[in-house]
Amino acid sequence: MMTPMNHIARYTRPCFATAMKLLGMILMLIPINAVADTEHVGSHDYAVNLNAGDTTYTVTAGDTTADKRNRIQRLRDNVSQRISNKINEPWDTTRDNRYWWRAMKHGKVDFNDPTMGYPKFVKFCYNAYKWGDRAFNSYDTAYVVSTGKNWKLQLKNQNWLDDFISDIDNGRAHFISGAASNIGLYLSFMAISVGYSIDVDRLFGGKPTSQRFEFSFTCARFTAEAHKTTNYGRMKNRVRIGGGEWKTVERLENNALRRETKGASATYFFNNKKYARAAAYCFSKYQLRSAGSALAGFSVDNHDFKLDPERLTPDQKEAYSEVGFNHVRYTDYCLSGGYAYNWVISRKFLLNVTGIVGGGVKHIHSTEGRPSSNTGALKMTGNFALTFNHKRCFASLQSNVNTNLYVGKDHFSYTITDITAVLGLRF
Repeated sequence: MMTPMNHIARYTRPCFATAMKLLGMILMLIPINAVADTEHVGSHDYAVNLNAGDTTYTVTAGDTTADKRNRIQRLRDNVSQRISNKINEPWDTTRDNRYWWRAMKHGKVDFNDPTMGYPKFVKFCYNAYKWGDRAFNSYDTAYVVSTGKNWKLQLKNQNWLDDFISDIDNGRAHFISGAASNIGLYLSFMAISVGYSIDVDRLFGGKPTSQRFEFSFTCARFTAEAHKTTNYGRMKNRVRIGGGEWKTVERLENNALRRETKGASATYFFNNKKYARAAAYCFSKYQLRSAGSALAGFSVDNHDFKLDPERLTPDQKEAYSEVGFNHVRYTDYCLSGGYAYNWVISRKFLLNVTGIVGGGVKHIHSTEGRPSSNTGALKMTGNFALTFNHKRCFASLQSNVNTNLYVGKDHFSYTITDITAVLGLRF
């Protein structure tokens, strides 16, 4: 079984070797003159001399594509050989307090070797990582294994709708957005992932209508996430005064109603040796056998809905004034529990289904003359993911439904439904 020290060494040794190769490449490329001489041959032909050390390669306009590729390949081989010779040249292996530095320059770092002579800070970082890896990120290898790659680059296309109902004062206002489509890049290193997406319309000259920022940290025992979503696209809406009939109001145009959601959450997995959320949503693990886990967590979410009077028609202003809606802002504090299951359909396909229910307190912030207050909160979340893996590549179709219900003197409900397509590469 691979020990934490072997785990560290497996990841760090290639990093040090790569860094040293890059440094060596810079040093070796200094004497290379990629365009040392240009000679005119006739009225149109030319020749370019490429110098690498003591070897000169000449590429002329009359050369075939194959000739040019062969000469450039020989040049690359020459440079690679010089770099390899530099890294593998004899070096001082005396085991003193500088041995680790000399070993690093030659790509020979080994965290399993107690005689490396690391400084105290490096030792502390290594011991902290070793403890964290042992305590938080170990799996039963009969169920879960690593992909063997540290980095992941993802292209995400997110499509969502939001539905908001405000039931305060004299009546109820109901807003339903049009479909928002975002596209963005997400970069992951080991357990950490960061991503940013913007609305597709903006890429084709349209007005900005939405953006989303996400951060996550996922290990075997738990996952922690933070996000910020802003949406100010068009919305269908209607109002109801008292117990009367619903009245459709003219559609809100872009920026008339700004919706902003910020939140953070953490979830603990009880069956963390056999179940891996990272296999379905982070793509850093392979789930070998089907398994599920009960889960528990907490979340903090802040929602802010504000009308812009400058962008409302007279009829819209009158309707929202009658139901007492102009600006609503509240923060939820919820504890939650649920269950998640990974079904291994085949060697390449994995299906995840997750359900979470939570409850807590909603704090309504004071806005434009409305006093602050507290009331009960109910939160329900459903996740779905169908993931496909092929060597370094992966693809996933995901769906998420997040509903917040609030009861008390004032009543609110807010639901976001999204469908996301993911394409990615591990490296």
